[in-house]
Amino acid sequence: MTREEMVNTTRAILAKAGFDVSSAINIRSICFDVVGRRDKTVLIIKVLGNVDAFSRENADEMKIMADALDASPILIGETSSSGKLEKGIIYTRFKIPIISNETLADQLLEEVPPFIFAAPGGLYVKIDSDTLRQIREERGISLGTLAETAGVSRRTIQMYENGMGAMIDAALRLEEFLDTPIIEPLDPFDYQKDDSVRSHEVSGKGNSTGFTPLDRLVNIGFSITPIFRGPFEAITRDNDHNMVLLTGIGTEESKLIQKALIASELSNLTHKHSVVIVQKKHSTDSIKSTALVTDDELRKIDDKSELTDIILSRSTKK
Repeated sequence: MTREEMVNTTRAILAKAGFDVSSAINIRSICFDVVGRRDKTVLIIKVLGNVDAFSRENADEMKIMADALDASPILIGETSSSGKLEKGIIYTRFKIPIISNETLADQLLEEVPPFIFAAPGGLYVKIDSDTLRQIREERGISLGTLAETAGVSRRTIQMYENGMGAMIDAALRLEEFLDTPIIEPLDPFDYQKDDSVRSHEVSGKGNSTGFTPLDRLVNIGFSITPIFRGPFEAITRDNDHNMVLLTGIGTEESKLIQKALIASELSNLTHKHSVVIVQKKHSTDSIKSTALVTDDELRKIDDKSELTDIILSRSTKK
């Protein structure tokens, strides 16, 4: 299956499951291919045939996007150097969950969640640690008895009770011995935000992003996180008003409309706002819901509230 076919399959699964789905983002070296939203669940998805091609830089930018858009990043793949990605297993690379389209379909369409995750050393399952501890204490079962049953050490049983994953065989032996389900389903969209992504943020007058228009935003009080593998150049935050702006720089007229349309579609899906800073005045102040602001206008603004008001007035949803 080609990557384009994989992307189309992913989009079809999301749509059938009731997600609002973005167009496929057909730009080279971009950090994601599809965005989908259903209720409060927002997914930022990268699709690759071989997941070994997924770089740390790509993962870092997906985490930045996820943090800004209150979303979960996920990689859809088909193979790795170890072979085919198996149905019902969650893999990870640089702390980004990886699943196949088959697993995605089971999760969203059949309501059959994965139970197994891959980690160094093999395949594991998540144990309901509270239930394990409660049953052991209520029945007066010693740590040693459970350890012997599972074929592990007493210390390992204690670690299971503290939330550590278990090898599949050991977990199944415990379930059979206790005659109680203790293996928990997994949620591939349960992403824990990475606090380190804010270290990429630039704020404070005089600090530089490397892009003159973005530096002007920093100087009037916005915080900027540059994006190097996205359809726009930065995530802009007004931390005082909890506002996030998808921010592009329209230096190439041939790409301006494409950039503004993508930003508009994503801002609508994620309930954010979008703006493209352009070099010269256009016949319109917006493209779809993406506001257009000229360099000249930006140079005359010395208060971020003034720019925010301009963007909001031009970001009329169409």
